[in-house]
Amino acid sequence: MAERMLQFVRLSQAQPEKRDIAARRSDFGEIYREFAAEAASAQASRCSQCGVPFCSIHCPLNQNIPDWLKLTAEGRLEEAHEVNSATNTFPEICGRICPQDRLCEGNCVIEKGFEAVTIGAVEKYINDTAWANGWVKPPSPRQERSHSIGIIGAGPAGLATAERLRSRGWQVHVYDRYDRVGGLMIYGIPNFKLEKEVVLRRWKQFEAGGIHFHLNVAIGTDITLAELRAKHDAVFIATGVYKARDIETPGSGLAGIVPALDYLTASNRDNLGDSVPDFASGALDAKGKRVVVLGGGDTAMDCVRTAIRQGAAAVTCLYRRDKANMPGSMREVKNAEEEGVEFTWLAAPEAFIGDGKVEAVRATRMHLGLPDTTGRQQVAPIPGSEFTVPCDLAIKALGFDAEDLPAMFGEPALAVTRWGTVKVDHRTMMTTLPGVFAGGDIVRGASLVVWAIRDGRDAADQIEAYVTAKAGAALATAAE
Repeated sequence: MAERMLQFVRLSQAQPEKRDIAARRSDFGEIYREFAAEAASAQASRCSQCGVPFCSIHCPLNQNIPDWLKLTAEGRLEEAHEVNSATNTFPEICGRICPQDRLCEGNCVIEKGFEAVTIGAVEKYINDTAWANGWVKPPSPRQERSHSIGIIGAGPAGLATAERLRSRGWQVHVYDRYDRVGGLMIYGIPNFKLEKEVVLRRWKQFEAGGIHFHLNVAIGTDITLAELRAKHDAVFIATGVYKARDIETPGSGLAGIVPALDYLTASNRDNLGDSVPDFASGALDAKGKRVVVLGGGDTAMDCVRTAIRQGAAAVTCLYRRDKANMPGSMREVKNAEEEGVEFTWLAAPEAFIGDGKVEAVRATRMHLGLPDTTGRQQVAPIPGSEFTVPCDLAIKALGFDAEDLPAMFGEPALAVTRWGTVKVDHRTMMTTLPGVFAGGDIVRGASLVVWAIRDGRDAADQIEAYVTAKAGAALATAAE
């Protein structure tokens, strides 16, 4: 190990090469080139193989990162893939979109002084190699079980649950209101971060493994939650959160002001070849427009970078805190800056200006105060600091809240929290309805794909325990 690992003292950190800025501004292709085998092996060898791997501790999936880095350094890629995929349902996706700078890499013990191991890029390399070589297989249970599970939502949480249960032989049915599998991984995240084929090939693979998908099915309209409960031995709710947060400001009803998800969905559907009337009409197309994006999270970064690729005349991001306090990935901010996005820090919108259609955003300068109870610095406006930003398209990327699921599902007994998220027993992940479980963003609030995968895998274990115990109790009762 000493010869192959701990090379951080000799080798500098290196990310895969980025495509030329002008080229990547002109299309929606992923911006990073592939690691060469030698480069991936060399970067993996920088791992210090520390006794307490903080990278693993700070990964929501607690992946065995030092193990698969060592295997990669030794050229044992198939084994690296097996170790990686043992704890992660979608490692090829996490390698692309996880904010590693805030999670595993941000907590790498060599970060201070030597720069972190490029964990995300190596993970992407391992699993792209695995797909290319046919090492990734559909779920293949050793024994079929008769009990069935219904899963509401084909996003990362629902798919992770489906894969784990199916691999153990359960009959799994996934219901989704959209026409493709993947949730926000398909319709919310742009291609330059996650090319859609990476998600769609998992859909095909899961179908080949015996998972049944029922698409264009809205729970509460096409089928009720009560009917699902009667049809399946357990139900898992993994709908995510889609209700856009809003701001009540003068002029908010003007044309040309749109929610981030509407904008991103239109762009992604257009890239998938769908007919999108609002995109074709120009309502959700930034071409030639002065675009202002409100917000500072990863969704805001997706919007500004999408607008650049659509040929916007100018793209400005307004965020009420400073760069250091942004909730999004610093890596994404850097990519956006390189591509020509202008950031206006410590600025909050106070009105939209226009005659029938937005023409400008009036904002005010902010200053940071003392931390609040969450530890984040409070913000307050600076009197007399108002300014305007010309704008033809304003995109609100202010976060997401839960939809009213009890009303949507026609199930008032489904309890929710004061934030509208589904209330669960966090030990069992069961809701107030017996046999109905929930996880992912609909329980956590808007969060990361990797946390949704963690919840999905944990929920599968809890569902299996519940159905097995229920079946055992029924047999015992029958025997009496």
